[in-house]
Amino acid sequence: MTTTSDMIARQQPLATAFGYRTTAAEVIAGHDLAGKRAIVTGGYSGLGLETVKALADAGVGVIAPARRVEAATTALEGIAGVQVMPLDLGDLDSVAAFAAGVRAAGAPIDLVINVAGIMATPFQRTPQGWESQFGTNHLGHFALLGGVADLLTEGARVVSYSSVGHYRSPVRFDDINFDVTPYDPWVSYGQAKTANALFAVGLDARAAGRGIHAFSVHPGGIMTELQRHMPHEELVKRNWIDADGTPNPLFKTPAQGAATGLWAATAPELITRGGTYAEDSSLKGVVPSEHTDTTGGGVKEWAIDVDAADRLWDISVAATGLDPFGG
Repeated sequence: MTTTSDMIARQQPLATAFGYRTTAAEVIAGHDLAGKRAIVTGGYSGLGLETVKALADAGVGVIAPARRVEAATTALEGIAGVQVMPLDLGDLDSVAAFAAGVRAAGAPIDLVINVAGIMATPFQRTPQGWESQFGTNHLGHFALLGGVADLLTEGARVVSYSSVGHYRSPVRFDDINFDVTPYDPWVSYGQAKTANALFAVGLDARAAGRGIHAFSVHPGGIMTELQRHMPHEELVKRNWIDADGTPNPLFKTPAQGAATGLWAATAPELITRGGTYAEDSSLKGVVPSEHTDTTGGGVKEWAIDVDAADRLWDISVAATGLDPFGG
């Protein structure tokens, strides 16, 4: 049984030949991926699109779930081996329909890379009653994986996009839906990103016996559609863009932002590091709970805590009716 101490040990820093500006194509160069199949959520814009391009160039057949099917079809036009299927991660009924379609096709799945997400949205609930950031970013992906789990091959990997935003909050188990405390869009986002990391911990613990491993990643700061709910003035105040809308030059490009997810999906050196949190195509260790400086990287213990991962898993099973690799 994996313990939090085990996770802290796995999370010890691991340097690689890659770095902050490494691109998706550079990370997967040399890996034999021809004939593999992947699901990439959010695969028609930003980091997801760059992920799909890199995988397709390496010979991977990709399923790209899309809430906006027409937009996805246009964005992915001309990329070989990509199939667009309808999916709204914020609606568990839609996720179930998507998963049923994938199961009906019956083809094995080698990679699941969960890139899609929403950030700092106004308060709203999913059709099933969950706060939307938690419901979309975590529960939607949990249900997707649960629905296709039987198709995952031995040696498959699942990559869960987290963020340094997890520094903002652990999972608020006593008030996940903000029923009691006032809604804060950034606390909500932090909770969801912690949940994304804990999902990798919980999944790896349950699937490793079948040779399947899960990881979470922080892609870095990148300007994408993820910021669409943030007003221009807030983006300027945070120094993410200047007054003219030009992104901070310290930010990564989408191709650079997609690198860590693909590293986690392919790096052989991670085979004994299941459930860990990666950034800049490396591992950077655990930082104290009170730590607020994000410049040096690292993951907070609450995002790799095994007890929290198990508690979240139980909530997710109850919410979705699915228990991938459980029982």
